[in-house]
Order: sequence, then structure tokens, then C-alpha cells
Amino acid sequence: MNLIISLILATFISFLNFVIVDTYLGLPEEPGVKGAMNIGQSIKKRGGDLSGGFFQGNILCSPDASAGTLIAAIGVYVLGLEGGLIAAFLVFIGNRLCADPGYAGTIGALTMTALVIIFSFIGISAEMFIVGIIIAIFLVQGVHHPTSTKILGKIAKVFGRDTQLE
Repeated sequence: MNLIISLILATFISFLNFVIVDTYLGLPEEPGVKGAMNIGQSIKKRGGDLSGGFFQGNILCSPDASAGTLIAAIGVYVLGLEGGLIAAFLVFIGNRLCADPGYAGTIGALTMTALVIIFSFIGISAEMFIVGIIIAIFLVQGVHHPTSTKILGKIAKVFGRDTQLE
């Protein structure tokens, strides 16, 4: 498969994996770990969306589906299926160490393990997913917080997971 097409597809699939898992499991609704409230409120003061800010704060302060997605792809690259399962276990331990009450990181790692293996049959390698995930995380966390949180907030509303805290 063409390198550029593979990278675009890997980025899109990775983005969907971690945003859907994190949103479905309620990251935009409320801060799950210490620090997420401060990040959400800070981004809101700069013109962002509070739900999107909580989403960003939660993934910054604890290994949620974005980290699980990246670590699983690396695990599959290094050890195959077993590497993805080990990655999911390590993310689970990381969530417990952060006192995170949820399982978004573990579920994100498991779903990404399956996705990397499935898409490897059509020519999208684990390496492409590693780079794609980094690009997807950069788009969510690194470009412009107020804008990206507004997009995340709209996604949260579609899922019915936007915050009721104001």
C-alpha cells in the first residue's frame, strides 16, 4: 500500500479509536484524576470548551485511550499480539497507579491491538500506526487547545457525554 495513504488511514483509525473510546467512557464529562479540572478550567478561560478541556486534562494526567493506543501499537510492533496484550496490562497498571477510576486506556489498548493486527492484513503496518497515533495525539493536544477542545466538545455532545459542570 502507498506510504502516504497508509499513514493517513493509520492516523484516522488511531484518532477514531482513542477519541471514541475516551468519549464513550466519559472523559469529557468530569475530571477523573487530579489536574484534569485545572486543565479544563484553564482551557475554558482561553476560549475553549470545558468538556473538551476535561477530555484533554484526563488524557494528559492518566494513561487513557490515547496512551493505550500508542503503547499497544508499539507492543504489536515489538512482539505481535502478545505485545499488544502486555501493553494493555501495563496501561491497566498505570491507571491504577494514577488512581484513575476508569478503564479507557486498557480498552483503547485492546481495541488498538485488534485494529493493528486486522489492518496489517491489508498492508498498514504497526509502524504506520505508531506514527499515525503520534500525529493524531498532536492534533488533539498540540495544535491549538481552544479549537481542539471545541471539536472534542462537539463529539462529546454527539455521544451525550458532555459535562454538566459549569
